Amino acid sequence: MIKFRTGFGYDVHQLKEGYDLWLGGIKVPHTKGAVGHSDADVLIHVICDALLGAANKRDIGYHFSDKDPKYKGIDSKILLKEVMNIIREAGYEVGNIDSTICLQQPKVNPHIPNMISCLSEVMEIDSEDLSIKATTTEKLSFVGREEGISAYATVLIYKK
Repeated sequence: MIKFRTGFGYDVHQLKEGYDLWLGGIKVPHTKGAVGHSDADVLIHVICDALLGAANKRDIGYHFSDKDPKYKGIDSKILLKEVMNIIREAGYEVGNIDSTICLQQPKVNPHIPNMISCLSEVMEIDSEDLSIKATTTEKLSFVGREEGISAYATVLIYKK
């Protein structure tokens, strides 16, 4: 019998000039970037949280504290690789991941194929098992005012 588990992730980062915008492991050209202790890759963070939650392994902040200087400015792909080690050590594999990035500007859709390629390689999963979508908030809320970025992810993991 195969055991399935689901997980959900949500994250928000402030946008400011003078910072790089990292999404899905790639640098997206823009005048503003996300502010955070690490590289502030909101997409990777929600995927990490969803995976950890599905495996009942707490959350990204528990494993990689923003109070720990060793994670200052860290590439979030390193964190994702470690999360994959954590869930695999618990006997789980990824069934699929579905995610959404909420950002007014810049347009994310042209970058999605590169994000999928990058993240599926980091996670060692089939690219067909990773869905990344993007939307705006129609100029409503902090996302619409270009003050921040948010993302959501759901995952399905399984253990035989």
